[in-house]
Amino acid sequence: QVPLVTRNSGACCAHLFSKRGNATFTRSAAVAGTVPLLQPWPRAPWSSQQPPDGAGPSCVSPRAPSSVAGPQNPLEMNLCWNEIKKKSHSLRARLEAFSDHSGKLQVPLQEIIDWLGQKDEELSAQLPLRGDVLLVQQEKETHAAFMEEVKSRGPYIYSVLESAQAFLSQHPFEELEEPSSESKDVSPRHRIQNISRFVWKQANVASELWEKLTARCVDQHRHIERTLEQLLEIKGAMEELSTMLDQAESVRETWEPIGDLFIDSLPEHIQSTKLFKDELSPMKDGVKVVNDLAHQLAISDVHLSMENSRTLEHINTRWKQLQASINERLKQLQDAHRDFGPGSQHFLSSSVQVPWERAISPNKVPYYINHQAQTTCWDHPKMTELYQTLADLNNIKFSAYRTAMKLRRVQKALRLDMVTLATALEIFNEHDLQPSDRAMDVVEVIHCLTALYERLEEERGILVNVPLCVDMSLNWLLNVFDSGRSGKMRALSFKTGIACLCGTEVKEKFQYLFSQVANAGGLCDQRHLGVLLHEAIQVPRQLGEVAAFGGSNVEPSIRSCFRFSHGKSAIEASQFLEWANLEPQSMVWLAVLHRVTMAEQVKHQTKCSVCRQCPIKGFRYRSLKQFNVDICQTCFLTGRASKGNKLHYPIMEYYTPTTSSENMRDFATTLKNKFRSKQYFSKHPQRGYLPVQSVLEADFSETPASSPMLPHADTHSRIEHFASRYKHLAQKHPYNLLPMLQCPTVPGGTATPQVRELELLCTTAKQQSRSISPSPVIAGDLAK
Repeated sequence: QVPLVTRNSGACCAHLFSKRGNATFTRSAAVAGTVPLLQPWPRAPWSSQQPPDGAGPSCVSPRAPSSVAGPQNPLEMNLCWNEIKKKSHSLRARLEAFSDHSGKLQVPLQEIIDWLGQKDEELSAQLPLRGDVLLVQQEKETHAAFMEEVKSRGPYIYSVLESAQAFLSQHPFEELEEPSSESKDVSPRHRIQNISRFVWKQANVASELWEKLTARCVDQHRHIERTLEQLLEIKGAMEELSTMLDQAESVRETWEPIGDLFIDSLPEHIQSTKLFKDELSPMKDGVKVVNDLAHQLAISDVHLSMENSRTLEHINTRWKQLQASINERLKQLQDAHRDFGPGSQHFLSSSVQVPWERAISPNKVPYYINHQAQTTCWDHPKMTELYQTLADLNNIKFSAYRTAMKLRRVQKALRLDMVTLATALEIFNEHDLQPSDRAMDVVEVIHCLTALYERLEEERGILVNVPLCVDMSLNWLLNVFDSGRSGKMRALSFKTGIACLCGTEVKEKFQYLFSQVANAGGLCDQRHLGVLLHEAIQVPRQLGEVAAFGGSNVEPSIRSCFRFSHGKSAIEASQFLEWANLEPQSMVWLAVLHRVTMAEQVKHQTKCSVCRQCPIKGFRYRSLKQFNVDICQTCFLTGRASKGNKLHYPIMEYYTPTTSSENMRDFATTLKNKFRSKQYFSKHPQRGYLPVQSVLEADFSETPASSPMLPHADTHSRIEHFASRYKHLAQKHPYNLLPMLQCPTVPGGTATPQVRELELLCTTAKQQSRSISPSPVIAGDLAK
């Protein structure tokens, strides 16, 4: 057997010869690796002898005897003829011998060409490979047998080609073109060259086919080896992935339904699900590797078998389903933690009834959807109803009492009247609401309110609708301190709102509010006091009553308070309480709220001089100018009077039952007032509050935007306030004030905000009602 060599081994199997000259065929062998491969047969001499192009010398022929100068005698002619005849017989014998040898070469060469073509077709039929390990192993065995068959045929092919090489070396041919037309008289020389040329062509075709076949055998052997290796890798990877998927799916089967989990365990389950997802990273890489290998095989025209394709598709499907289930569970756990966990608002959804639905904006601020009307609004439906009921109090003439009674309704609706300041402070401390200037989001506010109402339910032993109270309190706090619904409010704002509406003595409220802006030494400067007053004034501002309390400008109140500091830059708590005890104009509503709360359960054993109600419930107003004139709170606050009886000031207000000593004191005071003239009362006006701001003071304190004014804002009471201030200033500066109001703008200047507001209010009042004249009584002008 002839050892075979790879195509790229670099071993040369034959020596090519020149176009004319003898050639010898040799066989060489080399071994590539350990696999015996067929060595392509070298291009034989025929590969270098191209069809003649008319160039080059002619073949060597027998040399002719010397030419005879002319005809000789007959003897000599006979000798010449015999000589020619002898040579002709010799040439005929040589031609016959050549013809017989060439015939023996043409038939095997043609058989080799046909056999090589058949094997080339058989080799092509082995492709493409099928993507299954067992089938590829069978293809490998088949190809090995095919290579053995080709290799066993090699010695015969080599011997035939060597014979052709030997023949052509003995009978070279000229590189002349064959005659285009056949001729019966072809010279022996041309016949020999034609035969040599035909043998050369056959041997050249056989050599090329042999070289091509052996090279394809080597390439296909490598392709089968590489494909088998990749298929084995895919098979092992798919088996490993199937095992890993089984384990992961068994873990997934142990998951409990989300509804069966405890709320406190949700963070733990979220963390374990994330860890489980991270542990599946190797599986993710394995799935990618298997799909990449399958793609590489497809590029090599090797497609996976039906079974392997179904297995790979099944693995991909299971992996996608596992990923989807993990992501879905993680999302459900996170949603459940958000909706039911410590920071959730889900329990507040029960605060509304059909057709309303509570929804949450991206910044956690709630809003409400009316599915019946297909509308949305920021206010809770119950809060909207509460605001509508506040319109019933607009007939109260005095702003301080109107504001206090509106706040009292809000306080009772929110159940904050049952919360003590001590309880509120415990909740504040538990939730670490320090420092006071830090921002709180909606979730923090909800946590504090929930804890507050749960503590109330625990301490009082009463049933509290916690979701409704929390939601409405949140709604009110947002309306007061975050009307723009940014989802943030300062801790000081939150504590101020709760402290103002809790059920505690007004003095304790002022003490606590002062402590929130005081420094470690118990002192408060003007800036921090302004912050506190600004937060407090937002409460009446949300009700549309801020104008009666000096507006949003707190500078006059700061100056009024610091008159008690004796020229120091900071004020003490006792000095602040002394000022607050005088019920300053900006904070009088808080003191009146306390009196309204105290008077609700009081009954006075006397008859109202206007409506004849007996006993009088709530506030009792006694005239200190007329004897035996008592008025109930409804008649007095709404300005109702009996026929022929005009209300005369001063008047004493009682929110507790009167004693005998108080009755004697009031009788003596009334007796004295009987002998006093009107001029005395005009020179000695008595107010129930401390005025801190005039209407024309500059409003230079910048404050944030307030909540929208309610539709039931009392325009007339605001006009009364400004009219009273104008009268007061007109008496002091009669010549300076009139031009300012008549001509509000001057070259280079603009009207003050108060003047513009006064003009706007007057215009609005005229449009609303021309038949109603404002009362000369200002809010809070009540003697104590």
